Amino acid sequence: MGNAQAQVHRALEITGALGAMIVDSESGMVLATEGGSAALDLEIAAAGNSEVVKAKRKTMNALRLNDEIEDILITLGKGYHIIRPVRRAAGVFMYLVIDRQVGNLALARRKMAELEGGLEL
Repeated sequence: MGNAQAQVHRALEITGALGAMIVDSESGMVLATEGGSAALDLEIAAAGNSEVVKAKRKTMNALRLNDEIEDILITLGKGYHIIRPVRRAAGVFMYLVIDRQVGNLALARRKMAELEGGLEL
């Protein structure tokens, strides 16, 4: 699995991180995970966010957008959920949840880009 688990571990070191994982959006299967809690079930998040990624790609195709998803940000009252597709692995994405009160969104997005660039599957 290359360095997937190590990259997820590094993602969890981001200030305010509550959970991180790498997911195959075609199957919803978690390839690497760390963190989470009873309130943040990463298995359910993997399945649900796989549908988000597939829906966005379907919409982009319908609009004939010749572009790539850099990341998808879902802002909730208590947290930021960042979905970052892995460019070198079709259908795979990285996912990070950070606490809004503690984390810094700009720094988290920058770190996720760095981790995605260094991911080896």
